[in-house]
Amino acid sequence: MKRTLTLGGIAVGLLASAAVATPAHADSVPHDTLASTNFAAQQVAAFWYGQNKANLVNATPYAVETTVPTKHVSTGGASADTKAGVVGSSGDKKASSGTSKNVNLPKTTGKVFFIGADKKPHWCSATSVQSQYKNLVATAGHCVYDTKSNKATLDKWVFVPGYYNGKTPWGIYVGKTAYTHYDFDVYEDGDRDYAFVTVYNGVLPTSASGKSYNRTYETLREAQRAKAKLDRDKAYSHVTIQPVVDTAHVVKEGTRDSQKVYVKRDDWKKLNPEGTPADGPFKEGTGVTDKEYRFKPRGWEEGKQSRDGKAFYLKKGDKYVVRTYWINYDVDYRLTGRALSIGLKDVGTLGSNVGGQGLAYNQKIGSGTFVFGYPSGSHPDGNHAFSGKTLKWSYGKTFKAAAPSMKAEELIGIKSSFTGEGAIGSSWLYRYSSAKRLGYLNGVTIAVSDTDGNKRIDTSVSPYFDGETLAVYKTAAKNWSGKIV
Repeated sequence: MKRTLTLGGIAVGLLASAAVATPAHADSVPHDTLASTNFAAQQVAAFWYGQNKANLVNATPYAVETTVPTKHVSTGGASADTKAGVVGSSGDKKASSGTSKNVNLPKTTGKVFFIGADKKPHWCSATSVQSQYKNLVATAGHCVYDTKSNKATLDKWVFVPGYYNGKTPWGIYVGKTAYTHYDFDVYEDGDRDYAFVTVYNGVLPTSASGKSYNRTYETLREAQRAKAKLDRDKAYSHVTIQPVVDTAHVVKEGTRDSQKVYVKRDDWKKLNPEGTPADGPFKEGTGVTDKEYRFKPRGWEEGKQSRDGKAFYLKKGDKYVVRTYWINYDVDYRLTGRALSIGLKDVGTLGSNVGGQGLAYNQKIGSGTFVFGYPSGSHPDGNHAFSGKTLKWSYGKTFKAAAPSMKAEELIGIKSSFTGEGAIGSSWLYRYSSAKRLGYLNGVTIAVSDTDGNKRIDTSVSPYFDGETLAVYKTAAKNWSGKIV
């Protein structure tokens, strides 16, 4: 479950299942996270690296709240709350604001991977942002918290800059702590649908070894204990517990870890060779079930058995009876699957490897902005314009927008053909320098829209970054993450 502490209007969401201790001071930074120990973080990284990166490769774009109705806003809408400003990038400079026919794509951009409420792997777009410890990622808020399932934190959250077809050129960065605005955390306010996530140092695999498991336990409790130990001791385990009916072991009805199985009459009679008297006695762990009818059911023929041999037809007075036969078998529990141990090496901080974008806030509406992300999915007319496999860009000028279905009345929009799903979390970069591949993060895509009704996506929308966004960013940016190996 997500834990929330309110710090001066900032919601500090933990990527965690552990309980959160009440901070000693109002400005304390929570430290309980999804990967609260080095080994826990290793397990997350190994989950994505395991089985030849199958979970990375098979992940699908996150399809929660993607295509929504939006509108241009001529009055009201997004506005600055203080004077405009920027926080420097990792290569701060005077960046150009014009377009370029040959745009060099930023190294900072990549995909965040996680397990959704459907228990399947998904991804969004995201970007590295400059911070004190070079460990910060920015994306859409609902690419961190599942707003459709009681806002539980999305599980096994990692950032992979430069991801392409299973390749992780700069490593995997396991999420530690996520920070959102209070209004998004409590009210699911779309105007605050952004998140800043601190990540551990990146890791790359050095070795992998696996072991197959196929062992049967007498009770479910024994199997669960064995699985829990395996999960603790191995970097990544993919084992399941399957009930197995032991047909060689008949037990008394009601016995724990047993199951009543309806069988063919001939098999039942092997245990009760004296026949089928109406009231027994039957061998312990066996019995019959009679279902009575006032009118003759289809297929009923007195003294005969059903075609599948599992029922016998007889009469009790004026009632038509269908008798079935059961045996109560012992149930064992089989632990099957594979457990992997993956060697990992530390590759340093995120910012040291790919740099970090600056942050812009309270910027003038109408500013030229580049959008970078991994759009995927089809237009409403069915045209599948983007695969989601490669990083794409678009350019335009921001305008005021609203999306009431997302409780968002103070958004900014930009003309873009990016289709939804994978484009969610795309970075909006103001004053982007193609030469340095750096600029200032001025928004993140939270939805896309067909505003003219021609069944083609034409607009992306983002929260307006203002002084409150800056406060969330500053809270996240001052926190250290550390290594996992």
